[in-house]
Amino acid sequence: MKSSKLIFWIIALLVAGLVVYIAVDSLSQPGIERFEGKYEELSSFRNENNTGPVVRIYAIKALDQNKEWMREYGDAMPHTKYGRTVVFFFSNEIDHEIKLSPTDPYFTKDKQPHVIATYQKSPMGDVSFIDGYPK
Repeated sequence: MKSSKLIFWIIALLVAGLVVYIAVDSLSQPGIERFEGKYEELSSFRNENNTGPVVRIYAIKALDQNKEWMREYGDAMPHTKYGRTVVFFFSNEIDHEIKLSPTDPYFTKDKQPHVIATYQKSPMGDVSFIDGYPK
């Protein structure tokens, strides 16, 4: 009887330790706040299609011109399996909201020269990060 209680307490401690480990690991993951001061969201678009591919388009004003954080920011944005996520990073010259559409061109052509980088995640999860607006 004593050995079964000992085994019970050992298993209970292992399970409790595992739960604590999972909770700490889940809550300590870096979030979008790591990009504070590097961007300003100008606009976003998500289609209301919940039965097919979800299209997400973001227009971001880049306050910091470093391309590494832009790629990390794109990786951190939500993506749906068989959906498409596109993030446009604009220069500091753009300071107003941009009207986005779900099809190419995603915004008016007069704003295309102000795009410094474009991040795209395809429906199969392939990532493309290029300088400027895609041609």
